Amino acid sequence: MGIEEDDVQTQVAIIGGGPSGLLLSQLLHRVGIDSIVLERKTQDYVLGRIRAGVLEQGLVQLLEQAGCADRLHAEGYVHHGTLVAYGQEMFRIDFTEHTGTPVIVYGQTEVTRDLYAAREAAGGAIDYEVDDVVIHGADSDAPHVTYTVHGEKRRIDCDFIAGCDGFHGVSRQAIPLGLRREYEKVYPFGWLGILSETPPVNHELIYANSERGFALCSMRNDMLSRYYIQCSLSDKPEDWTDEAFWQELKRRIPAEQAEKLVTGPSIEKSIAPLRSFVTEPMRWGRLFLCGDAAHIVPPTGAKGLNTAASDVHYLFNGLRDYYRAGTTDGIDGYSEKALKRIWKAERFSWWFSSMMHRYPDQSEFDLKMQVADLEFLRTNKAAQKAMAENYVGLPY
Repeated sequence: MGIEEDDVQTQVAIIGGGPSGLLLSQLLHRVGIDSIVLERKTQDYVLGRIRAGVLEQGLVQLLEQAGCADRLHAEGYVHHGTLVAYGQEMFRIDFTEHTGTPVIVYGQTEVTRDLYAAREAAGGAIDYEVDDVVIHGADSDAPHVTYTVHGEKRRIDCDFIAGCDGFHGVSRQAIPLGLRREYEKVYPFGWLGILSETPPVNHELIYANSERGFALCSMRNDMLSRYYIQCSLSDKPEDWTDEAFWQELKRRIPAEQAEKLVTGPSIEKSIAPLRSFVTEPMRWGRLFLCGDAAHIVPPTGAKGLNTAASDVHYLFNGLRDYYRAGTTDGIDGYSEKALKRIWKAERFSWWFSSMMHRYPDQSEFDLKMQVADLEFLRTNKAAQKAMAENYVGLPY
């Protein structure tokens, strides 16, 4: 088929205009590799999604490499540790002591905003509000993508396709069922989260295990706090008044912290289900899956955005080596290398979730084991070091 008037060519077609797709596009641009990003929603919609805000140093370094880290360094909060509470007990895991590395608290929305600004400044091609995306010939030497924008049919001929379109996107589904294997654990609870224009209760995150369920005290900045409580999957955000949320949060954190908590009207309230999910392989021919398209983690370990970043790191380096040196080692080894790190992040998120939440089928023995696990972590430096290494991010 010849190229029609509305058809374009690029080196890498990127499906998904969230942070992973934008970061990959910007990194490729910096080394002279062309890409086009396809996004199902509008830019305003993408920027309106409230997501995590704990960044590993690996992601920070990728943003520096992409030329998108100035605002992060100016406005982000360096966290050298985190707090873990159970009942009225609370202890601190010192990241810098155990690893020499902090994390940075900077909202995913702000990361995405910075990446959009960089792509626009570079004249990067992004098509918004795309529908009917279909991947063709991913297992051939001439893949292409067809889609529509406001009823107009378009086609992109490309060398490679990066599927950065999330759990519900088309990219994973394009890999034949007979070739992919999916692993999943669905957790029997959700997280009710609110955003409020109030000062954080603590300058570091507090993860709390209580007999009433899990709670997390987080923040975006000095006057923007993010709080979560474990809730039933049958709950709806409108079931919870702000007052009911604040009262429940206070019951789940140590009394000393509850007394300091500044409450106020919520400006956003939502419930997120929790799941662990991995699909293998992450590559089929010239199609590569990145981020949520290939794997999901429960948010307990703050790994969602960070695991997407490690995928981008491996894929970017593989594509750069292909175009610069003609070597396929990086892209051929992409899936295996990415999955090795993903499974370790999945293990950490599963372990941390298991230790901090109340499960409906827990026995008295199980509850005692949770406390023993927390006591061991509180008193054992080796256990703290292992947790710190995982939390700040395992090496790429």
